[in-house]
Amino acid sequence: HTSDMAFSKITGNVNPKAPIHSTRIRVGRSIDGFGLSPGITKDQRIGVENLMKAAFTKFEDDLAGNYHPLTGMEESVRQQLVDDHFLFVSGDPNLKAAGMERDWPEGRGIFHNTDKTFLVWVNEEDQLRIISMEKGGDVLGVIKRLARGIQTVADSVKAECGKEFMLDEKYGYVHSCPTNLGTGMRASVHIDLPGWTSHGVDKLKARCEELSLQPRGTRGESGGQTGCTYDISNKHRLGYSEVQLVQTMIDGVNKLYEEDLALQKK
Repeated sequence: HTSDMAFSKITGNVNPKAPIHSTRIRVGRSIDGFGLSPGITKDQRIGVENLMKAAFTKFEDDLAGNYHPLTGMEESVRQQLVDDHFLFVSGDPNLKAAGMERDWPEGRGIFHNTDKTFLVWVNEEDQLRIISMEKGGDVLGVIKRLARGIQTVADSVKAECGKEFMLDEKYGYVHSCPTNLGTGMRASVHIDLPGWTSHGVDKLKARCEELSLQPRGTRGESGGQTGCTYDISNKHRLGYSEVQLVQTMIDGVNKLYEEDLALQKK
């Protein structure tokens, strides 16, 4: 696996006329020397959290913010995180079956910067989920912030304990779920596609397949579909670099938007 975070190589951006509500790009990361969530011990989980608590204090400028542990979280903070769609909750049957929710909610928490455009989930499905997001469709702006954020987390962890992210030469970044091996990256936009909706959701799915994209409802992996807004993301994680995956998403979304306009006229 070859990682490539040199996002200056990306050509173009999503068409500013496209009806995009928001853009979100995330990666997962695991720190060497600590177990993955199905087998991590309670002490290791708290160790990851303590490591990150120390690292978060070193975040500067637009990445600076606050860490909110799930344990002992005040109701007002919890409600705000729910309203912002930032909070992860327990109860996913797959995570439960895999032993990922043991000792819930101890050792888990959420960091976000002041602008709420950069997040780190601690000890959810993966030890770390690093997320960059904002309203609108500036994919390049979102990915550049993510790249800085990932580097900041890596540097902070290295400074705290001398450890690096788990990286396998063949399989890339190691995650709890095999579907995230490689880049662990999912770059997505929420976009209105009324033309494709009337043309048929199955046809949209088939078209996304051709463009190496994955359509979902806007309620996430196991949620449903609402209206004509779709979550469109790169389909692959492994076998391509981060730059390639983001380029694929940008080009594919622009194509879907162009086709959507044509379908609306039919």
